[in-house]
Order: sequence, then structure tokens, then C-alpha cells
Amino acid sequence: MISSGMAAEAAHDGHSDDGDDKPIVFKRSDNGDSEDVRPLSSIFFRNSPLDRPSEIIEDESDDDEAPISSRFRKKNGNGVSGSKQDSTNEKKPLVNKLQNSSTHENEGPSPKVSGKRPLEKGSSADQSSVKKPKVSSSSTSVAMKSLKIVKQGDKRKVEVDHEDDDDDVPIAKRMNSDSSKYKTPSAKPKVVKQSSTSSATKSKMKRVVSPPSKTRSKKSKKLMNESKFAKSSKTLPTGDGKKKWTTLVHNGVIFPPLYKPHGVQILYKGKPVNLTPEQEEVATMFAVMRETDFYNKPLFRENFWNDWRKLLGKNHEIQKLDDCDFTPIYDWHLEEKKKKKAPREKGEKYMWAVVDGVKEKVGNFRVEPPGLFRGRGEHPKTGKLKKRIHPCDITLNIGKDAPIPECPIPGERWKEVKHDNMVTWLAFWNDPINPKRFKYVSLSASSSQKGQSDKKKYEKARKLKDHIENIRATYTKNFTAKDVSKRQIAVATYLIDKLALRAGNEKDDDEADTVGCCTLRVGNVECVPPNKLKFDFLGKDSIQYVNTVEVEPLVYKAIGQFRAGKSNSDDLFDELDTSKLNAHLKELVPGLTAKVFRTYNASITLDVMLRQETREGDVNQKVVVYQQANKEVAIICNHQRTVSKSHGAQIQRLAGKIEELKEGLKELKNNLERAIKGKSPLEGSDGKKTRNITPEAWEKKIAQQMMKIEKMERDMQTKEDLKTVALGTSKINYMDPRITVAWCKRHEVPIEKDISHLGSDMAFLVTSLIFAVVGIIASICTRICFNKGPSTNLLHLTLVITATVCCWMMWAIVYIAQMNPLIVPILSEVE
Repeated sequence: MISSGMAAEAAHDGHSDDGDDKPIVFKRSDNGDSEDVRPLSSIFFRNSPLDRPSEIIEDESDDDEAPISSRFRKKNGNGVSGSKQDSTNEKKPLVNKLQNSSTHENEGPSPKVSGKRPLEKGSSADQSSVKKPKVSSSSTSVAMKSLKIVKQGDKRKVEVDHEDDDDDVPIAKRMNSDSSKYKTPSAKPKVVKQSSTSSATKSKMKRVVSPPSKTRSKKSKKLMNESKFAKSSKTLPTGDGKKKWTTLVHNGVIFPPLYKPHGVQILYKGKPVNLTPEQEEVATMFAVMRETDFYNKPLFRENFWNDWRKLLGKNHEIQKLDDCDFTPIYDWHLEEKKKKKAPREKGEKYMWAVVDGVKEKVGNFRVEPPGLFRGRGEHPKTGKLKKRIHPCDITLNIGKDAPIPECPIPGERWKEVKHDNMVTWLAFWNDPINPKRFKYVSLSASSSQKGQSDKKKYEKARKLKDHIENIRATYTKNFTAKDVSKRQIAVATYLIDKLALRAGNEKDDDEADTVGCCTLRVGNVECVPPNKLKFDFLGKDSIQYVNTVEVEPLVYKAIGQFRAGKSNSDDLFDELDTSKLNAHLKELVPGLTAKVFRTYNASITLDVMLRQETREGDVNQKVVVYQQANKEVAIICNHQRTVSKSHGAQIQRLAGKIEELKEGLKELKNNLERAIKGKSPLEGSDGKKTRNITPEAWEKKIAQQMMKIEKMERDMQTKEDLKTVALGTSKINYMDPRITVAWCKRHEVPIEKDISHLGSDMAFLVTSLIFAVVGIIASICTRICFNKGPSTNLLHLTLVITATVCCWMMWAIVYIAQMNPLIVPILSEVE
């Protein structure tokens, strides 16, 4: 059970969920759940002076972070998905939708309103020819349904262009030719009504469903036809229906610099070849990767060649990649690296947004430069060209009365400008590699909006502890249910609860073939008598999950039944998908999804381990306990990392330092013996004469040396233990920070010892606050003490300037300390 200490008042960045503010009770509810998960905010630790800024993640394709059911709703038209998604899990029944549509039958079509918004007045002369972006707002982007009524005798055929889910999807996206190969015919519900004088006559409705894609698996086809929880393509998140802001002002995004040709030729069959700037740019992208593992991967080379060949053309003299020698470009690249590069544009004006009059920091405001896609694991698109993003690809979201940011590239314009205050993103564009995904610009991890939504996320997980026993009793009872679907739901819930598995979602052919609980295949699970299961599969980010666990006998028996008569490539849970599982969980607890179990298990594991393992001792020993608890959580969540190439060298360096300290300890002990006998100490290992001191002083030096050795050995062991475990992901996204805060207060551990992942923005915030407070105090004291006399203004000015200088000196000290771990050892210790 999570103690009351973990319920300390807190706020963290994250994503809001519907129903978070309501108590979780056992009742049936059809309310949808909208979970908007983003990186953990540091808002709860604003008073920590040693936080460091969280890094910008350009692409968060984290299936686990998005609401599970929202990833697979079936959608009309071309499906798209966001890196971060915030959409409802359940939809209204089809009959209700069509009935609602038919009520507008006599009203006629309601065209969408679209207008032009001029650029801000301050535009420079050279921008006068810039095209004006399309402007839309939340009020004008309401879903419309165009009705075509054709009278046929006494019958009317009503064709409905169903656009429920396209409210926030840009028109260009819905008609994007680049993603044509992923398109399926739009599903247009058709309503056929028979006129009758009898009021009891019901309208007959027929829905024309688009044929399933050829790439869908058997399972997905079956679920589309039989399950009311049909999956949909991923769509632009529309928020949870709650107003997120009233005014929003920002300056758009920074684009990478244009490519400057270097003119270095590659060799083809030993002969130099001239390339156009566009061809040369892509060739350079490939050449500079020579020292990476990707360079020699067959799939990477094949995908690169397919894209580069399109730029070269059919008649180009280069016809085979293996005959190309990129060494000249690589050598040029090495020479350029040695030169002093121009400082990167800081983009100060893009770094901030003003939300409801409050200045908030923007997270990832830089557009990713073109390059070759690498991907994680064996991604099928590794090596493909990531094309350059232009302003015409980007949709902005800004307040209605705010000036629209200038388009930085002459002759171009923004794709669209929206005024949707139901969402928190500032800009988005389609991923050049996967057109069905979006990339976003949003507020940083220190923003208040993300802090509040993360607080709701952790509060939902905390409330789960009050219902977990009833949930476990329910799925245990259904282990023996006659209905196969119920039995599969029960077993899947058991595995998610006990093993903290991700729920899993169906993958397209152009995505990495990773699986979760609901998408496990028969070959991923092996029954080991008498009641053990051996799991072996690729999870998120193509991280292999290998684990043998003992399970309940009924679960072991059920898994054996699910495997019977199937091949290794068949689905283990062939009657189940994530939307079905989440719908069942919502019947037990409103707002509950499979994702909540993972957050709950991570937090409860941390709480239990900290309570059991913490002992009295110095702060460093307690920090080790925290790191070990963090490690256990990371193992449960399968957060792994590859061993750093420099790991071996680091261990050797630490071992060398330990040996030096031990040699020094021997010298100290010898000098202690000589001091007891009244002899002068020996010369040091550096040849310098050692000062003669008392035996007590030598004993004190020996104790200090032994503490240094113990600490160094402890650090080396910790580094070795954590070499394959990634602590950051669980700390940021899964572990309730209130548990950490309560533990730190209870055991008098400085919070910056454990929350080192938070940004140094908090340090600047604290120093700025000190500056403001001291300045105000100086001003008040001056006016009180020297309210009269001709020297009042001069003295007041002198005091304020002195306070200002002192505060900026403090700011500089903190800044330098963060840049140099040697000044503040605790930073390097935690790292």
C-alpha cells in the first residue's frame, strides 16, 4: 500500500485523462478515456536548485505512452497517428451516429468556414510576397456531415459524408498523396429511409464498410467484422473536450539551415562522378555514417539505394551502390569536424510561449533536419531518406488574437493556422518516414499544463490500489469461464498485472514487428511444466523480453489451451485486442486502462523496496538503495539499454583509482605506526616530505581514506550493475514522484540526489526568485529607513545595484556548478 507520505501535494508534466478528477467506483460506465501521456514534469520540484533540463526528444514513437485503445480505432479515410496521442477509447454505436445524422436531413449541408488571416504587421519588406496561411478555429472545425438526398418514389436515399473523426485532421492530410499506398476507400455510412404514415415505422440504415487493407492480419480482419470495439487508424489528438487555454502566443519553429554543396566527388568504379546538390546532400548523409553499424546493414543499404536512385534517375552512370566509394566525402567530413564550428542558433525567441499571460518554456521547437532514418531494432524502413520539412508542411496552433508567426522562408506559407484551445500542442507536421504519424511542438516538461496532467495520471494509478483486490478476484474467477473471450481477457489481465507487460497493438507491415500482451504469438510463449511460462519476444523499441515466470496453475492450463492447434505464427489471444480489454477494464473501474497497471506496479514496487531496504547510514548509502529500487522497477518494465562502448574504460579507470587509494592507505598506516613509536613519517610516493603530526591525526586521515575507497568501490559496483538498465524512463514516466519526495523527507536525503533527471531550469528559476526577493527587500528597507533626505534616491539605487550584483554572482556559481560536476560532486555521483 502506498503510504500517506506519497500523497504529498505535487504536480508533474504528463497527460490528462478523463475521469481523473472523479473517484474511482465500481460501476458500469460508457465514458471514454482520454489519456495524454508526455514526459514527466519537473513542476513538483521547482524548489530544487540543481535540476538539469530534460532533453528534447524529436520522435517519441512510444506505443505504451499513448492511450491503448485509441491506437486502433477504425477511421474513415486515410489514417494518421500522432507520436503523442490524446483521443477517446470508445465511440458511440453506429446506429446512434446515423440517427444523429438523419436529424439534420432537412437542414441542408453546413459548409465549413475558412478564412484568410494576414501576417503580422511587422513583416519585413522581403516577406511581402509570402503566401498567407489557411486559418481555421475550433469553432469552424466542428464535424459536418454533407447530406445528399435523392428521392426515389416513396423512398429517400441519404448519403452521409461522415467526418466525425476528421475535425482536427488537416484537409491536406486527409488527401495526402504521399500516403496513398496506405489508403483504403472511405467508409461512407448510407441511410435508407422508407416513408410511411405510421409513426411506428423505423428507418432502415445500411452502412457501407470499406474493405480491409491487404496488409491486415487475420485477427484484425476478424475483429473488424465481429467486434463493436473496432480499431481505427491513428488520428490527430483532439483533446479531452476541456478548455486548455484562453490566450496562446508563440513564435513558431526553427528550420534547419539549407544545404551548402561542398563539391567533393564520390568515386564510381574508381572514377570521380559529378553530382547535383540534391544528390550530393543524400550521398553525404550516407558517407558520414561510415563508422556506424548501420553502414553495412543490408536492409539499410537497400533502402538508401532505393531512395537515392530516384534522385539519380534511370540514365545516371551510377547503377550499383556497391561500386560506389564514398571515401572522399568521408575524409572531407573528418576535416570539417576538426574545424571550429559556428555556434548553433539558440533560438531564444522560439524558446518561450505565453499561455494565458504566463511565460512557459517550449520543448522541441526545432524542426528535424533531413537525414537517413535509422530506427530502433530491425525497423523495415531503416536507411530511408527523411525529406526536408518546409513551412507548407506545418500546421500551427495559436490564439485567435495572437499575431501569426512570420514564415521564415520567403515565398512559402504555413500549411494551416488553427485556433484550437482544446489541445496543448503548438505545431505539428507529418513524419516524413511514416506519413501516418505526427510530430509535435509542445510545451516543455516544466510547464504547468503538463505538470497537472501528470499529477492526474499518477493519481489514477494511486486510486487503483483501492480496487486491485476486486479486479484480481474478477479475473481469477474468469480463468475457468466457458466463454473463450472472457477467459482470454482474464489471462491477459493477469499477465499485465503480474508482469507489467505492455498491452500491445497490431503493427502495419512498414512498422517494426514488436508485440505486447494482446498481440503475443504462440511462438512467443512456451509452457514449462509444471506451471511456468517462458516468454521470448521483441517488445517496444525492439528490446528483447526474455523471462521465465511461475504462474497460477489455471493460467498455465489456459495458455496451453490457447496454444492448442495453432502454429507458432498464430495469435495466442485470437479473441482479444486492446480496445476490447480496455472496455472490459472500464466496466470494472471507470477510466481504467491497461496502461494504468504499468504505472501502478512501477510505483508500488518502488514504495515497497524503499521501505524494506532503507537502513540508517550516510546519504550516499541511501542513494544506492534508491538506485537499486529504481533498477528493479526498470527491470519489471523491461527498460534496457546497450552497454556503453566506454564502459570498460570507465571501470578500468575506477579500478586504477581504487588501487592508488589503497596504496595511499598503506602509507598512512605505516606513518601511524612510526608516529606511535615517535619516529618521523616517511616521504610520500611523490618524493615530498610529509609533515609530522600526532597519531590521532593519522588515524583521522586513515578513516577518511577508507571512506574514499568504500565510496569508489560502491560507485564502481553500481556502474557495473546498471550498465544494461535504463533508469531514466521509469523515473520520468512510471514512478510516482510523490513516493520519492516522501522517502527523501523521511530519511533526510537531499531531493536532488534522486531527482537528477529534472532540468536545470529549476536552478535558474530559484536564482531568479532570489534575485527578485532580495531586490524587493532592499527596496522596501531603503524606503523605510531612508524615507527622508536628499540622498534617498542615490542610496536606494546603490543598494539595489549591490543586491543585483550579488544575486547574479549566485546565479553564475550555480550555473558553473551545473556545467562542471567537479564543483558539485552530487551531480556526478547520481549520474
